[in-house]
Amino acid sequence: MTRPTGLEAHPDIVQMRAKYETASSSMVAQMIDGLTLLAGLYLAISPWVVGFNGLSRLAVNNMVIGLALAALALGFASAYGRTHGLTWIAPILGVWTILSPWIIRSATTSSIWNNVVTGIVILLLGLGAMAVGNRHIPTPAAMR
Repeated sequence: MTRPTGLEAHPDIVQMRAKYETASSSMVAQMIDGLTLLAGLYLAISPWVVGFNGLSRLAVNNMVIGLALAALALGFASAYGRTHGLTWIAPILGVWTILSPWIIRSATTSSIWNNVVTGIVILLLGLGAMAVGNRHIPTPAAMR
């Protein structure tokens, strides 16, 4: 007979999953996840919306980071109980989005403004996604 390892062996696994399921079903969490998905999709298409002419490195960067953020948001929305440990990635992607025009050394005024504003939005949504899992929400077992 094998013994469960990792999180499956945790004595409160059922209560933890119920807590995260309750947290992810709140209106605030659903709104944050939806807006994060939209922010990721916007970041992915922003080079063509704003017109990053001649900025192919920044355009590829925005597309990759935007699609990664959109995939994270889908994970948060569909399985928050299993993906809550990855919420710290979203604010980091927001900070990278803000700094990337200077780090990649490929920028125009419009691309800088686009990345700074979009990065701030992503940073705030990422912090909100992190806060959802940290809120004290009574679980069904605690309500008895």
